[in-house]
Amino acid sequence: MTQILIADDHEVVRQGVRVLLEANPDWTVCCEAATGREAVAKATEFHPDVVVLDIAMPEMNGLEAARQIRRAVPAARILVLTVHQIDQLAQEFIDAGVRGYLLKADAGRMLVDAVKMVLRGETFFTPSLVETVDGSIPLRGSIPAIKRLTRREREVLQLLAEGRSNKEIGTALRITTKTAETHRARLMAKLGVHSVAELVRYAIRNKIVEP
Repeated sequence: MTQILIADDHEVVRQGVRVLLEANPDWTVCCEAATGREAVAKATEFHPDVVVLDIAMPEMNGLEAARQIRRAVPAARILVLTVHQIDQLAQEFIDAGVRGYLLKADAGRMLVDAVKMVLRGETFFTPSLVETVDGSIPLRGSIPAIKRLTRREREVLQLLAEGRSNKEIGTALRITTKTAETHRARLMAKLGVHSVAELVRYAIRNKIVEP
């Protein structure tokens, strides 16, 4: 029986995806997650064969969750299911080891086929991105500033963009408030911004969080 994890912060989306997937008698949804951090924890616990993963989620965005799931469960095939049709963003996920990238608008027609393909070890990309991903139109390099951020800095950026204080970030990441402040200062330096408001705008612009 193929085990599938669904990670999306909208319950109605998770329910819809579950119905589509469990129509196949050989597949079962072993667990669901509403945040990126929960997705990593559930994947680590249940070792699913496939992870259907949203991009913009609370606590940890889909890209960082994908990276951590790949490290924790290398055999899991990750399929991104998103509303974001951005070549640069797709490249980031390809670099993170994601096997497929499907737009939610195409899910009703293509989700089942996409899961079948990633289970076979193939890749699946939403039709409008196929030409780009296949190399006919090479994907441009990913966002340099984001590439320079450490895993911890990306986590801090996510939480700052969600409106968390330094103290709340310290509690969430189990670090001191002073360390959280240091990470915030480094983020500003690396991204060339001068306030938390600019950090939030950067996070929204680059789809780390949704407005």
